[in-house]
Amino acid sequence: MLLHLFFLIFVGWQVFEYNGSTIVGMVGKNCFAIASDRRLGVNLQTVATDFQRIYKFHDKLLVGLSGLGTDAQTLYQRLVFRHKLYQLREERDMKPETFANLVSAVLYEKRFGPYFCQPVIAGLGDDDKPFICTMDSTWSSYFMYIGQNLELAKDCVVAGSASESLYGACEAFFKPDMEPDELFEVVSQALLASVDRDCLSGRGGHIYIVTPDDTKEKILKGRMD
Repeated sequence: MLLHLFFLIFVGWQVFEYNGSTIVGMVGKNCFAIASDRRLGVNLQTVATDFQRIYKFHDKLLVGLSGLGTDAQTLYQRLVFRHKLYQLREERDMKPETFANLVSAVLYEKRFGPYFCQPVIAGLGDDDKPFICTMDSTWSSYFMYIGQNLELAKDCVVAGSASESLYGACEAFFKPDMEPDELFEVVSQALLASVDRDCLSGRGGHIYIVTPDDTKEKILKGRMD
């Protein structure tokens, strides 16, 4: 166990940035936005410019997975399996809060060989109230015991290699109770401003704007150098 913790502390953080990634979730007035960059790299080498990091589970629930690309795809497949079992058993879609606890439990199951992913969960709960949260997969095996591994937020959450610059951009642009169009502009400006300051992410953006009535998907063009 001590050897595992040593690996996570001194080596694990580099693995989270190996492929590069940037994800942000932000709430508005009865709506939310989740956005990611589109670059997949191997350190500073760009491999693809259309990599998918945001996954849709149902009309009111989306999840972004930052970190190691292969682990993100494996984790997504396991979450799809668990969510479909829930739909078959309960005959309804999973609420965002319930899904967040499911993700936490799946990460806890792999605590001795963790997925190098940091999920961003965004959805509309009861009365179409927006819900966003993230969690740290590295320490979820510990915080699971005390029920504090979920990082809930009322404004925005971020993940990925550009997190530091993204925090500042979101705090500067965010306003409460934004309408969908204004929320799209704010998320777009925050995402593009942050990835321009991170050499491990970028190549445009992929944005979802979700309201109680519909879901809009948009692609942003950004710097390609």
